[in-house]
Amino acid sequence: MHYQGSCHCGDITFVAEGEIDHAIECNCSYCSRKGTLLWFVPRAKFTLKSGEDKATVYKFNTHRIEHRFCTSCGCQPFAFGTDPAGNAMAAINVRCLEDVDLAALKRHQYDGRST
Repeated sequence: MHYQGSCHCGDITFVAEGEIDHAIECNCSYCSRKGTLLWFVPRAKFTLKSGEDKATVYKFNTHRIEHRFCTSCGCQPFAFGTDPAGNAMAAINVRCLEDVDLAALKRHQYDGRST
């Protein structure tokens, strides 16, 4: 399945391919403040359609994840990083995807605050 996504103002648009079977709700200081619900896909299954020049990067803690947000509206639609095996991944904020029933989405809690 292909999912269309964007930041709030629409300057950044993207497509992610895969099946969303759950989202990760992290309690780290950043994710809990932003309210992100994350779905991880291989980087090859993520295509940035527009807004490369509008996306800025924020890194914190271990500086291993590149949180991307829009310089116009401040929304964070995705991030780039690697999984524990070293594979390039995209962390998609499912709140920024079209046609996803957030109420029906299974959520897994991740204790990022303790890591």
